[in-house]
Amino acid sequence: MESKIARALNLKYQPVAIVWTDEKPEKAISFKKGKWGCVMWLLASAAKGKVAVCDRETYGCWGGGVGLGFGNQYHNFPGGIQCFYYFLAEGNNNWETGRMVAKKLESVTRHDFIDDFLNGERYVKSHELVEKFIESLPIIDIPNTYVVFKPLDSIDVPIEEPKVVVFIGNPHQISALVVLANYYREGSENVAVPYAAGCQQIGILAYKEAQSNNPRGILGLTDISARKNVKNQLGDDVMTFTVPWKMFMEMEEHAEGSFLQRKTIEALKG
Repeated sequence: MESKIARALNLKYQPVAIVWTDEKPEKAISFKKGKWGCVMWLLASAAKGKVAVCDRETYGCWGGGVGLGFGNQYHNFPGGIQCFYYFLAEGNNNWETGRMVAKKLESVTRHDFIDDFLNGERYVKSHELVEKFIESLPIIDIPNTYVVFKPLDSIDVPIEEPKVVVFIGNPHQISALVVLANYYREGSENVAVPYAAGCQQIGILAYKEAQSNNPRGILGLTDISARKNVKNQLGDDVMTFTVPWKMFMEMEEHAEGSFLQRKTIEALKG
């Protein structure tokens, strides 16, 4: 499927469709079982024309498993979910169990992970707040085996219907998507910027919006770890903008006749 919006904005990267399925695509790229990887690498690969896939054994990292809808994978974090609470906040060096787990990990994992495990990523002030953050996430266990990332132009509608569509754009293009999301609807808050991992902004948070009668777009890639991971693939100046399939189709319908055909947006294309 070709996107009118992507064409009008002259997007550098193809919008990515995220599909739930029980059939694994042939020749799709994926992480090896049990090996660490960032889900956002798979998004970037799909934006460049490849098909990528994850399942409950190949989701790359614990946050990615949560983000794609494979249940609460934080329970499988080294030392359990309590160690993850400390990891995202002040670090596991502050309690005995955390230090013991770190000691066991020293010979089997990366030095940079051990450093973060002990000293904390410090994205949240305290482990107590991390616990509340995890409790607030719309964690689900999807009914399908695979989550597939596909370039939107390879989607065959109506044979397959994506759960969400992810745009990747520069500030001008993302701004235009925010305007378009509000263009044909009442109110001025039809886009949300929730704090979460980059994979959760394109996954479970957008899945949740898909259940709403008036879904919102999710502005993402505000996760600085995810930004670090994809900067070599996508560059420094991009964000994600994710919409449920229903909202995507509405935006496509209303693109014609909108500001996308006027002078201001043309001037920003450079």
